[in-house]
Amino acid sequence: MHLKYHKSTLTNKIFGDDLGAFITNAKNAGAIPKELPVPFAHTPSFVGSHTTGYDNMMKGLLSTLTEGKKGKSNGKINIISGFDTYVGNNREVKRMLDLMGIDHTIVSDTSDYFDAPNNGEYNMYPGGTPMEDVADTINAKATVCLQRYTTPKTREYIEKTWKQPTKVVRPFGVKGTDEFLMTLSELTGKPIPEELEIERGRLVDAMTDSYAWVHGKKFAIYGDPDLIYSVTSFLLEMGAEPVHILCNNGDEQFKVEMEEMLKASPFGQGATVWIQKDLWHFRSLLFTEPVDFFVGNSYGKYLWRDTKIPMVRIGYPLFDRHHLHRYATLGYQGGLNLLNWVVNTILDEMDRNSNITGETDISFDLVR
Repeated sequence: MHLKYHKSTLTNKIFGDDLGAFITNAKNAGAIPKELPVPFAHTPSFVGSHTTGYDNMMKGLLSTLTEGKKGKSNGKINIISGFDTYVGNNREVKRMLDLMGIDHTIVSDTSDYFDAPNNGEYNMYPGGTPMEDVADTINAKATVCLQRYTTPKTREYIEKTWKQPTKVVRPFGVKGTDEFLMTLSELTGKPIPEELEIERGRLVDAMTDSYAWVHGKKFAIYGDPDLIYSVTSFLLEMGAEPVHILCNNGDEQFKVEMEEMLKASPFGQGATVWIQKDLWHFRSLLFTEPVDFFVGNSYGKYLWRDTKIPMVRIGYPLFDRHHLHRYATLGYQGGLNLLNWVVNTILDEMDRNSNITGETDISFDLVR
């Protein structure tokens, strides 16, 4: 089964197109087969950000492909990942769902066509989610979204039009992954298998090993709303202390949610949440009140150069380092990756600051 997805050019995006009428007229004129699904999304310029566009796109895709498909429940759980460029995440989520024996549909599974193999065979669209499966999402038991701020219109549509419950769970770190697995267990009645409990124990053990190096470290972070919330939550579990939290595309709802999480943690009391500010503002904050490290995407390398503050590359885009996008950041396994990137950035900086023979190398230790 094939589909056509309609998008407009720059000029049309600015001035606006009646895409519904355009597609109907094209079908009536025979330019497009009437049976061919043509999802579309209004993504006007100067409105929101890429997260807004993702939400519009997902709602447009689901509303078109599920039209007239309502039937009996298929017992599945839908997973909507949100705007997530880490190709290992969908694979990790599928692995956890398979271990629990949960029948599921990953809506818009990007893991293969964002990470296609070089095997000598040309395949323009490897992997993905079959259209038949997307069309059947209307009959699922529930939809679980892994991001809040990239799915508001989609979740509203699912709840009101499909009459299907939705939940938002961000499976980052121990707490977030615990909540994700318990939510799935509650929805399906499936138990959490011992294998996942063992993985949880390994993450806790690793966090214990590194806790002394991360605890008390002050950090700053910028990026998309859900990523900021999730990574900050994990760093709070490690006893790190956020100081500057900046989200250019965050809104008041995001600010309130962040401040509630910070207030609930003894390590979050010194943080300030900034919304609709840019990296020039972030740069000023780093100079005014320096931190031990900051978290962000590749654009942060200019701040690293100017401020000399260590940088942990987490987010989107990551232009200046290879293969970081291939790893998982979700689940207990993803927590190990986050921990690896953070603690080893801290240890690298310690080595750089203690590598002068006879002057600073009293702390140039072989074992950390």
